[in-house]
This record gives sequence, structure tokens and C-alpha cells, in this order.
Amino acid sequence: MKKAIMLFALILGISVAVNAQVKPAEFKFEKETFDFGSIPLNKPATVEFKFTNIGDQPLIISKVESTCGCTVPEYTQTPVKKGGMGTIKVTYNPGATPLPFVKAITISSNAKTTTKVLYIKGTTVAAADKSDTSTK
Repeated sequence: MKKAIMLFALILGISVAVNAQVKPAEFKFEKETFDFGSIPLNKPATVEFKFTNIGDQPLIISKVESTCGCTVPEYTQTPVKKGGMGTIKVTYNPGATPLPFVKAITISSNAKTTTKVLYIKGTTVAAADKSDTSTK
């Protein structure tokens, strides 16, 4: 009986040591905030957030949500292997009123940091008058 307990303890210790050395999946983004600057009203603007999985496990994004319907995210649907890259593409569709904006995009995944937030910001402005022929 003592031998069985010792064998079990040895196997358990080895498996804990092996799993302790494996890093879970984790994002490393090139940038986490993007400033569009000034964008014309009613003209959609898009940015791609690129990331690398710096963990040892495959990175699986389960969902990406925005704070309003004017911000539409698209993302890498397949698992991203260790060292692999993926993207989260965000399209902002401004309304008809010139205003500054800041929008959050929330990512849920199996990464070490299970919830990650990206931001887009800028100001919507009236389109330039096409009849203006002066040089600037």
C-alpha cells in the first residue's frame, strides 16, 4: 500500500512540475489604442489590431464585443498557435453629428488575461466643402 501511495505521489508531482512550466495563451498587441484623428461624418473608418500569441497554449477568442452598434469588430476565428499572429478588425461608422468619440472593444478568450479591452478614439467632423477651391 505504501508503494502505491508513493508511486501516486511521484506521478502527481511530476505532472504538476510539467504543467507549471507551460505558459497559458497570452496576447501581445502591437497597439491597444488607435486614434483615428478627424474622420468625416457618415464615412466608416477601419483599423486592424494585430496580436501575437506569446503563450505556449493555443489562443482561442470566444467573443469580441463593442460598446455600441456603430462599432463592428471582426476577429480571427481559428485558434492561434504559440508564436502565431491574429487580427481584430474594427470598423467605426460615425453618425451625422460631429462629436469626439472613445469606444471600447472587449475581447473574451482563454488567455492568461481572460478579458482584454482595446480602444478606438477620434473626432467626427463635417465633410470638407467641395466648392472650396482655395489652396491651403
